[in-house]
Amino acid sequence: MNMRSSTILSIVILLAGIDTAAVTLEWALCHLLNNPEVLKKATDEIDSSIGQECLVKEVDLLRLSYLQGIIFETLRLNPATPLLVPHCASEDCKIGGYDVPRDTTVLINAWAIHRDPSLWEDATSFKPERHENANGVDAYKLLPFGLGRRACPGVGMAQRVVALTLASLLQCFEWQRLGNSLVDMTEGEGLTMPKAQPLTAKCRPRPIMMKILSMKQ
Repeated sequence: MNMRSSTILSIVILLAGIDTAAVTLEWALCHLLNNPEVLKKATDEIDSSIGQECLVKEVDLLRLSYLQGIIFETLRLNPATPLLVPHCASEDCKIGGYDVPRDTTVLINAWAIHRDPSLWEDATSFKPERHENANGVDAYKLLPFGLGRRACPGVGMAQRVVALTLASLLQCFEWQRLGNSLVDMTEGEGLTMPKAQPLTAKCRPRPIMMKILSMKQ
């Protein structure tokens, strides 16, 4: 790969990752607000592993296993690209019992696979704990970034950016719903499956924000 191709690939990854990362973060916060026990457990993990003296860093993410489970569970229920990217059959094959000729465009419904009750116990519930003992087999039923040689090349960057941003939001702010009603989880239209109604929530700064603001002065 020459320098020009490498530069173009980097730009494509960055541009494609902006919208998908933002959508994933919004869905993650929605799930946390609708599941306050999960929100508390995630905040407790950050407080016990990182504390309120310094801002969470990328190197700290390895210690936040529950937070990673929250992100995996968000990607399971609300994959940023529910149909992944179009693929093309390289040769005649069978998919689900159907004959698929060579060069046929194939779309993978990751959203449906992620909610398949034959693959997931209590498939529509938000349970980050289900990913605590994840193994290689899960890669074949949890595929928000695709699978194999044609998987998303930006998966590593996406996972780090989303995890670091979500950890920072939980470390720095207390989050609450506007009222007693659950956050509306209706899905909107679009390639990246946004929410039908943008998230609106209340947040209050935690002690670390005073330290960060004082350092800026």
